[in-house]
This record gives sequence, C-alpha cells and structure tokens, in this order.
Amino acid sequence: MTMTPEQIAAANKANIETLAGLTHTAVAGVEKLIELNLAATKSAMSDSHSQAHAVLSVKDSHDLIALQASIFQPFAEKLMSYNRHLYDIATGTGQDFSHIFEGKLSEAQHTFHDFVDSMTKNAPAGSEATVSAIKSAISTGNQALEQVQKAVKQASEMAESNFKSMTNSVMNATTAQGASASASPAAKTTRKRS
Repeated sequence: MTMTPEQIAAANKANIETLAGLTHTAVAGVEKLIELNLAATKSAMSDSHSQAHAVLSVKDSHDLIALQASIFQPFAEKLMSYNRHLYDIATGTGQDFSHIFEGKLSEAQHTFHDFVDSMTKNAPAGSEATVSAIKSAISTGNQALEQVQKAVKQASEMAESNFKSMTNSVMNATTAQGASASASPAAKTTRKRS
C-alpha cells in the first residue's frame, strides 16, 4: 500500500501540528515554573528583610527562641507550598503530554487497523488462518497495551495520593512543632518566675 502525495502532505502537516502542540505545552510548563520561582524569590527576599529587622530587635535568648519558632513554621509551610505547586506543574504538564501521545497512539492504532482490514480484504483465498492469527496477535497486543496504560495511570494516581498524604503529614508535624517551640519560651519564663 503506497501513500499518495496528498496523504504524505496530510501526515506531515499532522506531525507538525503535534510537534507545535508539544512545544506549546512544554513552554507553558516552563512559564509556570518561572512564575513560581519568581514569586518564591520575591517572597524569600521580603521574608529575609523582615527577619533581619526582627533579629536586630531581639533583646534576650528567650526572644531569640520565640523568633526562631515564628520563622520556622512559615518557612516550612512556604517550602511545602512551593513543592506542592512544583508537583502540580510537573504533573499537569505530564498529563498534557500524555493526552497528546494517547491521541496520537489512538490515531496510529486506527490507521494500522484500517491497513490490516484492507490487507485482509485483499488476501488470497486459503489464507484465512494466517489472517485470523494476525488479527488475534493484534488484539492481544492492544489488550496488553491497555493493561500497561491502566497500570501506569494507577501508579501515577498512587504516587499523587502518597505525595498529598506526605505533604499533609509534614504540614501537621510542622504546625505541631511550631506550636510547641513557641510555647516553650513562655513555659521557661513561667518556671523562672516561680
């Protein structure tokens, strides 16, 4: 089966459109990453300025301990937020790529099935067993591909669930640690007064 010049031109056009779509998706992901990093840098600069002024106003070690506790918890929360946004950008871009590839895979499978159908229609008499074996092999291959796609999707969903669970655990631990650290200087001051 030979392709006509129109079919070749259409295939090339489709490939260029796919490449343009992939490029657009990649650039959009990079833009989001740059925006996230700029926002994180601005926030870090502002926090550093505020913290420097706070450190200069510390009068004793109890104030310093309280200041450390008040700095640590927001820093940990911002770090976790940054990681969460970074993860969202990466998974979103990856999902966009997956949708494009799945669409192309579906098109390729459809074209291949059309090719096989046209070949089987023109098969010589007596080759029914061979045609049946080819169709069976294609069906088995398609089922295997579907199973792999399902497994990858399940693994991705499990990884995302684990990441969210870990993020929540770290945030809860950070909040608890920040609360105990800020309560600690007050408890020491109360004990000294007694």
